[in-house]
Amino acid sequence: MYRQATLGAEALARIARGAMLYDASRVSQPAAPLFEPAWWRQRDALEETAGGRGTIAFLHDGSRRWVLRHYCRGGLMVHFSQDAYLWTGEARARSFVEWRLLRQLVDWQLPVPVPVAARYVRAGLRYRADLITEELPTRLTVAQALRASPIAATVWRDIGRCVGRLHDRGVHHADLNAHNLLLGEEETVYVLDFDRGRIRDRGAWEQEVLQRLRRSLVKVTVGLPADRFGESQWQALLEGCER
Repeated sequence: MYRQATLGAEALARIARGAMLYDASRVSQPAAPLFEPAWWRQRDALEETAGGRGTIAFLHDGSRRWVLRHYCRGGLMVHFSQDAYLWTGEARARSFVEWRLLRQLVDWQLPVPVPVAARYVRAGLRYRADLITEELPTRLTVAQALRASPIAATVWRDIGRCVGRLHDRGVHHADLNAHNLLLGEEETVYVLDFDRGRIRDRGAWEQEVLQRLRRSLVKVTVGLPADRFGESQWQALLEGCER
């Protein structure tokens, strides 16, 4: 069962060449070093691991158990810039958009990371961005689980039920895949990475999200035993989604 988090007030702080948004109940002294891995490393509070497009930093300092993600490009654009985005205004900075979206989803009691802070740093017409969220109680992705053993039909339905809850609220995840769905205890499935996500009217996009997820599941199970993913598992997921 997902446990509801209490959110503090949204606050904004100006920093050199940019700004940061933060939850005032979680960050008492807003400052740029919060987003610098080297600063956490000096405090012996940094654990880094490879992520989808770069390195994910787990920050463990006293009661703080956070995750720091630096925004990196994917696709063809990575050949032009690995992590710089065109500046179109503060409200459209990718980290700010995702931070505010996550706050709305947490308020709706959806199983997503609690946003802590977000920042952007400008350099002319381009900017770079970072996001800090609270660490979830699990790191086990669906992709990892499938490589280890078959997933029970009940869990497939839980995955589908999680996707269905997002769609019930009109939450469009831009890249739902086997790597950003996490399996927790007590039938809880968590969702990560809402970069480019948005809330919109329900429609045909929901099937596009599901088909993207299916392609990801097929891809991560290539070469694995046939019982890892097939039509029966997909139908169980859809059954949960329809509920």
